[in-house]
Amino acid sequence: MRITQITQVALVAMAAIAAPAQAKDGPEGRRVDVSPYIEVSQILQAELSPGDDVLTYTQVAVGVDAVATGKNSAVSVSVRYERNIGYGNDALDSDTISGVARGYLSVVPQALTLEAGALASRTRIDGSGGTSTNPLVTDDSESRIYSAYAGPNVHTQLGDVQLNALGRVGYTRVESPDAIVTPSGGALLDVFDESVTYQGEVHLATKPGEPLPIGVGIGAGAFQEDISNLDQRVRDVHVRADVTIPVSPTLAFVGGVGYEDVEISSRDALRDTNGVPVIGSDGRLVTDKSAPRQLAYDVDGLIWDAGVLWRPSQRTSLEAHIGRRYASTTYYGSFAWAPSRNSSVNIAAYDGVTGIGGVLTRSLAGLPAEFEATRNAFSGDFGGCVSGEDGASCLGLAGSIRSSTFRGRGVMASYSRRMGRYSAVIGAGYDRRKFIAAEGTVLAFANGVVDESYYVSSSVTGQLGQNDSFTVGSYVTWFDSGFDGGNRVTAYGSSAAYYRSITSKLSARAAISLDRVESDVTDQDIAAASALLGLRYDF
Repeated sequence: MRITQITQVALVAMAAIAAPAQAKDGPEGRRVDVSPYIEVSQILQAELSPGDDVLTYTQVAVGVDAVATGKNSAVSVSVRYERNIGYGNDALDSDTISGVARGYLSVVPQALTLEAGALASRTRIDGSGGTSTNPLVTDDSESRIYSAYAGPNVHTQLGDVQLNALGRVGYTRVESPDAIVTPSGGALLDVFDESVTYQGEVHLATKPGEPLPIGVGIGAGAFQEDISNLDQRVRDVHVRADVTIPVSPTLAFVGGVGYEDVEISSRDALRDTNGVPVIGSDGRLVTDKSAPRQLAYDVDGLIWDAGVLWRPSQRTSLEAHIGRRYASTTYYGSFAWAPSRNSSVNIAAYDGVTGIGGVLTRSLAGLPAEFEATRNAFSGDFGGCVSGEDGASCLGLAGSIRSSTFRGRGVMASYSRRMGRYSAVIGAGYDRRKFIAAEGTVLAFANGVVDESYYVSSSVTGQLGQNDSFTVGSYVTWFDSGFDGGNRVTAYGSSAAYYRSITSKLSARAAISLDRVESDVTDQDIAAASALLGLRYDF
């Protein structure tokens, strides 16, 4: 089995576990809700820019959306496989798997839990390394992102002391047809290939009043990401003590101090007799295994942070921190607000040193165990957002796909609302990546350079009648590269689909979409309009 199939197998396996029977409710909160389906569609795609080609092809897709919960377990899966079958000499033939899964199993109730998650998504990579979801099917820059993680969680009480610990192993891969892209006048772009992440944490703490007036804790953690490109390695080890000082039943001050050692290193690229970096058959830089490992980042010393916890009700919570880490000021926190049973707001700010694999596996681990994936109304692609009981969560798939490690800062926000027969989700975010690379290596030009991206996506679904429903979705991403020869790229699009039930299991679908990619480097923007007619059978 190819290692790139790990995530695909994980998605399918979790779907199978979640689908032992038709949708039903059981005792003790057990519920199994499974919706497998098959679709056959005829699609027409008209290129609006820079050319005027018109393609028609047949699409066959199978998928399953499932949520299964038990007394000590829960899993949610949305996975879809599609095959595009073209006609003629320039026929479009491709197959794609996309989806997301997240679940847990309590091996020892209220003590030991095993959890796992997986992601598969399509994306488009532009000449500066920026990505956007919902790529055009005919776009040569289409790439695939796969990510998965698994590990145990420990949560138990030792007298007055609460013990929390976790261990995770993750794997991430990007499959790109053109790994090395040379922007006009710019340096080589080495697209991320694959990485393995390891994370372990342990924390011991008491609650305020049990037995001291304040809560005290001590913890330690370690994170490592091994990136295949030039053997890059991120290693972060820390230990810290913290306190929780209650001010009122709903407000508390929190703070912590500790020691952290962060180290990033890599090897140089193999060079030919003329000193030119060697490009491998996969289009990526070849690592010189005989070269010594070189430090790109080495920071250790005191870390601290202070903040507040505010929880005035079960529907509102705020956590905000400011401190010092990575030899500079750091900010992070979260806000969750559910003004009613039918609406919710979620905001999260983050700051960390990692590679792409660390970003995706941590995002997967932060998803709820019960959710419904948001998909493109036309293509069925997973766009990176899910909605659950606590509102919407987004993985933030937009951003730079360069192989270099980076310090990533940003914020993600989402809003979801149900209005009778209608529901809406909107997600937005900002991501800033300052790259870190060793001097004297082929990636030295990337050190200190900043890439920024913004994204907004939305989806509205609803019932028009007893047998009619619709979905409308839109997205826009802005990417601004700080590299020489880099460019600003804007990608946006909208899609709409109408569904009509023919029988209890058979339905017809009509959909349209418009997508466009604009760049300030070239005058040849990419734009296409698509239309679809198809049938869907739900088992």
